[in-house]
Amino acid sequence: MDCEKDVLRIQKKLDKIVKEELGQDEALDYLKALKDLPINLAVLTSTRIGMTVNAIRKKSENDEVNNLTKALIKKWKKLLPGSATPKEGTKEEGKVSEKTKEPSKETPSKESSKDKKGSSSSVQSSFPALPSTTTDSVRLKCREMLCAAIKGDGVAVDGGGDPEYLAQMLEECIYKEFRNTDMKYKNRVRSRVSNLKDARNPNLRLNFLCGQVSPARLSNMTSEEMASDEMKNIRQKFTKESINDAQLATVQGTQTDLLKCGKCGKRNCTYNQVQTRSADEPMTTFVLCNACGNRWKFC
Repeated sequence: MDCEKDVLRIQKKLDKIVKEELGQDEALDYLKALKDLPINLAVLTSTRIGMTVNAIRKKSENDEVNNLTKALIKKWKKLLPGSATPKEGTKEEGKVSEKTKEPSKETPSKESSKDKKGSSSSVQSSFPALPSTTTDSVRLKCREMLCAAIKGDGVAVDGGGDPEYLAQMLEECIYKEFRNTDMKYKNRVRSRVSNLKDARNPNLRLNFLCGQVSPARLSNMTSEEMASDEMKNIRQKFTKESINDAQLATVQGTQTDLLKCGKCGKRNCTYNQVQTRSADEPMTTFVLCNACGNRWKFC
């Protein structure tokens, strides 16, 4: 846990160096400190430090910094599944087998080179992908909207990712699904922006910033999945009442005291749920106050 805290602390300093384009001498000190830390796969995944170090490598013109970043990335790649290097004992055994099978020397070497290529490509794909650049004005505007929603009130989140990077990745995941910027694409972006900005549901934004919810996951979440815990509990209670009373499809509706009338303030209501939108959207709840007759729609 202390190692993860140290990595997050160094990551903030390195992010600042990348954004503000500060001197590379300070970056070199932080990279040396990272090299001495006992970073494991769990810390590497939770902090995404590999992405930050890669950004430093791209921006730096200092040879010492570049060499150190490459060494760190190479070291961390070995932690990924399927990238374990063979032990010395197995190497010796391999040499012995090659001597005993001299006629087929050429074939094993070709196969081993193919295996090496395959393993290196799988390791590279395991690292976080960088979002592609675009000049499409609609996509750029959507990225701005998503970035503003992810930033929220502007208060930094400990261990949180870069809002601009997350916004670009989220938009790209949505774009890859539709392959154009039509109305379906825009509606999907608007629903993500609306839910991320919802002050009654701060956990969605925090979980996304901290990496608990990935961009690919958020791009496909339904409105029920994105809803706050309070809203989920209310919907669950509605479902239970509907099942218990067996009145969901009746004209009278289902009686409940969970809802309060905005007109008379009493909790004597009856509700009906109707599917008024598409199948992947939640049902609309129509509420009637039994005391004063006030009607309203509960979303």
